[in-house]
Amino acid sequence: MAKMEKPTRHPEQHHGDPGAKLNWLRAGVLGANDGIVSIAGLVVGVAGATQSLPIIFTAGLAGIIAGAISMAAGEYVSVSSSRDTEEALLQKEKYELQHFPDEEFEELVRIYQGKGLSRKTAEQVAHELHEKDAYAAHIDAELNIDPDNLTNPWHAAFASSTSFVAGAIIPMLAVMFPPSAIRIPFTFGAVVLALALTGTISAKVGNASVWQAVIRVVSGGILAMVITYFIGRLFGVSGV
Repeated sequence: MAKMEKPTRHPEQHHGDPGAKLNWLRAGVLGANDGIVSIAGLVVGVAGATQSLPIIFTAGLAGIIAGAISMAAGEYVSVSSSRDTEEALLQKEKYELQHFPDEEFEELVRIYQGKGLSRKTAEQVAHELHEKDAYAAHIDAELNIDPDNLTNPWHAAFASSTSFVAGAIIPMLAVMFPPSAIRIPFTFGAVVLALALTGTISAKVGNASVWQAVIRVVSGGILAMVITYFIGRLFGVSGV
């Protein structure tokens, strides 16, 4: 009987960092979710206080601008601080390699021993990596940082504010166009559907339970709108 050849499997080619892409997608979904909930609570609260569309529009627009700027500023500061820390760690590693090469070599050996290699094999691996590019070997094994792919704080700020605005537009449009008689329930429905979508996306990105994520984000959005609506009704004003 002829011996069957074992099928070969071609290695997958990975381009870029899939984890980083997932983090960006997750951040975008969360930013949109913030925009939906924040502006929904704002415009529903104002709509509970007055039926004046100019007042509702002005409040919603002000909320979108303020929220987008706040999101951008917060993300810029956060990512800048993280980038500064990463750059400091990279400089520290470069200094240690220049002044304490033996100690750094031993540190790399211990890292690979900790991953299950024997002392002899770990030394061989560390030696070959040091010959090729000691700095790249250490920042990968010790820091897990790619110096050519550090997060740009300006990109992060733009992405955060853009996703916030994209989410905020949904309740803004939902409250502006329907007749006053169905304005509030229509907005509630649109927001619930939008939050269900962002909850589903965030769950699939994180391989989590879709129903739990949807219930969580939808419940938070409904609670925000109910509270702000009744506050608006409590302090209602006559609009023109």
